[in-house]
Amino acid sequence: MGKYLIKRLLHGAVSIVIVVAIVMIMIYGMLNRDLIFAKDTTYTHQSNNQKTTYMYSKWEEYGYVDYVPYADYLQELLQKGEIDEETRSSAVSLGRKADADSEIVQEYVQKFTDYYESQGYTVTRLEAVTRAGRRIADGGQPQLFAYRDIPLLGRLWRYFTGLITIDKTSYVKEDIGERGISFTLYDPAYGGKKFSPAILGNGTKHKYLLYCDSNFPFIHQNIATLNLGTSYSVNTGIDVFTTMTRTQGSYVRSTITYPSGLTEESADDLHSATYLANSLGSSVVYADRFVDDYTNVDTVKNGFSKVGYSFVIGLISVIISYLLGVPLGILMARKKDKLVDKLGTIYIVFIIAVPSLAYIFLFKAIGGELGLPTTFDMESTSKLMFVLPIVSLALPSIADLMKWMRRYMIDQMNSDYVKFARSGGYSESEIFTKHIMKNAVIPIVHGIPSSVLFALTGAIITERVYVVPGAGNLLTEAINKYDNGVIIGVTLFYAVLTVVSIVLGDVLMAMVDPRISFSTKDR
Repeated sequence: MGKYLIKRLLHGAVSIVIVVAIVMIMIYGMLNRDLIFAKDTTYTHQSNNQKTTYMYSKWEEYGYVDYVPYADYLQELLQKGEIDEETRSSAVSLGRKADADSEIVQEYVQKFTDYYESQGYTVTRLEAVTRAGRRIADGGQPQLFAYRDIPLLGRLWRYFTGLITIDKTSYVKEDIGERGISFTLYDPAYGGKKFSPAILGNGTKHKYLLYCDSNFPFIHQNIATLNLGTSYSVNTGIDVFTTMTRTQGSYVRSTITYPSGLTEESADDLHSATYLANSLGSSVVYADRFVDDYTNVDTVKNGFSKVGYSFVIGLISVIISYLLGVPLGILMARKKDKLVDKLGTIYIVFIIAVPSLAYIFLFKAIGGELGLPTTFDMESTSKLMFVLPIVSLALPSIADLMKWMRRYMIDQMNSDYVKFARSGGYSESEIFTKHIMKNAVIPIVHGIPSSVLFALTGAIITERVYVVPGAGNLLTEAINKYDNGVIIGVTLFYAVLTVVSIVLGDVLMAMVDPRISFSTKDR
């Protein structure tokens, strides 16, 4: 079993890489990259050379190209100590045309060109755009930059090597005093008065590397961070994993004691504090509450995350589906061609024949007449708003389980071993419980892990109809907005769930049926 699982997981990992690579090829190689500007109002307000440089900078953000402006090149030389500030200031001022450059500009433009062309970049210079009277037009300043398309292997390498980042004390580049990690038994987030162990960092991105609170799983860490991909339009600047797992709803205020000693009612979550350079001296609000630049905090909200809402609705619907679908399928098989079987067949045919959108709206209309909430409201404390989404998800799953359970049961009932069991004097009850049902349920068991795990991904149509703030709409929204980071991140998430569900399904089958073995023996 152990060797099989390792082999299966390794094959799954390779499959995940291939799937992500295919998606990257489709996004970066087959789709028109200009489409990302279709709904970009900033782009439409740019003009002349400024519009071109904005376009390349956005292409870099979306992962299409490596883009290096000439000014950034000079700034990098300054930071390395290869030039001083006076030289940088003189070399950065491009002439309106190349022949109008000063000698020092010509020198560093040539160095810039030689270096990046040797690295496979294309160096582009945009001459100044002028109006009558030789005035430079809006956005018409001269520009010099280098760019190159990111190759697929390089893109894959960047993505997977950056998938998990470990917080280090070298994260902060500014002078932050003594860097290091400290341990305390009395968490400063509780005013230092409550026994709550925590590990804090200085120089790290997160202030709290490990801490405890009353929320499941009670012990939390920020040492390792999962980076599925940064969103550029769906949730600008936020990683896909954070988008899926961050709580939603209205603020939950409580008495907070800030590091400065100030106590007030606030929704700030001090455990989420991350470093924000020079923030302490730039805001009176920060200065009153914090003692260092770890001022960037999330807020506590009363709702679930996107994945949370989807999982709660999906999991309950899965439980209901199996509790009803499997017994009804068994009953249909045992009462084959009788009234129960015919009624069940009518229900199955109805669910299959009618488009899902149609019966979801039908259930919504019926539920509205019965007084049930027909749209989701995160501000409401009523659990009734979960009823219609759960019912809409459960009913087609029940029909599917009924259909397959009936089929598997009937196949087993007609098997030769059943006939031998009858001739051997076994009762129908014994044959049913010890043989028929045990064999028929094996394929059903294999699908349980995937049903549970894919509840995390949500249901696109159901969540749209009932306005559920879940994860089901995330991928379609990202596709519509050409948000490459989200598309790739969600694809990876789905691929991992698929591999894990297949492996868990195999394990469950082996547990249910001892005849199934994943070990091989030499004969």
